[in-house]
Amino acid sequence: MPLRAQDKQPVREDIEWIDVYMPNTNDHALPRILLIGNSISRGYYPEVVKQLEGKAYVARLSTSKSTCDPALNKEIALIMSYYKFDIVHFNNGLHGFGYTEDEYKKAFPGFVKVIRKGAPNARLMWASSTPMHTTADAKILDPKSDRVKERNKIALDYISTQKDIMVDDLWGFAIDHPEYYQGGDGTHPIPSGFAALGQKVAAELTTLLNSIK
Repeated sequence: MPLRAQDKQPVREDIEWIDVYMPNTNDHALPRILLIGNSISRGYYPEVVKQLEGKAYVARLSTSKSTCDPALNKEIALIMSYYKFDIVHFNNGLHGFGYTEDEYKKAFPGFVKVIRKGAPNARLMWASSTPMHTTADAKILDPKSDRVKERNKIALDYISTQKDIMVDDLWGFAIDHPEYYQGGDGTHPIPSGFAALGQKVAAELTTLLNSIK
């Protein structure tokens, strides 16, 4: 007898992690923003905080879980149960390569749904996943980038049906700047690249901040 969906074991990586940072938890003068993502969002987080100083409190939930892993939605629900967020900037696509893109497509709406449930009054912004490069030459994309690109398309197709979710195209931004990766591991930008991504994210978030004032 085949396993039911809820009985299947999650496909996970050899190392799984979660990193949560919630500053200014007792302050309420400014809007509160949550960045949901992975190690890429964790890397550009300090620059976003710097750019939005005095404008918003910026928190982060960085995790290795993919949209196909039920644990991700549990992590999001837990963190969102603690605080009220005015803006949620979310991304997922560079982990969970043990799942097919069809499985990713089936899981993505649930990812968005749990965010809406945890922050029903928040403004939402989805960010596309950034490309993966070869370590030898950042101008050459790693074959896995084809899968990242397909996942971005799957996500954007769904996001386009949600009229209230804005888009932060980090793929389109990063693909034009291979120098942000040259000398690194191909997946994570070098410091100047993280700073540039952080400035891009902060600029997009500023648009949302202005809309809620």
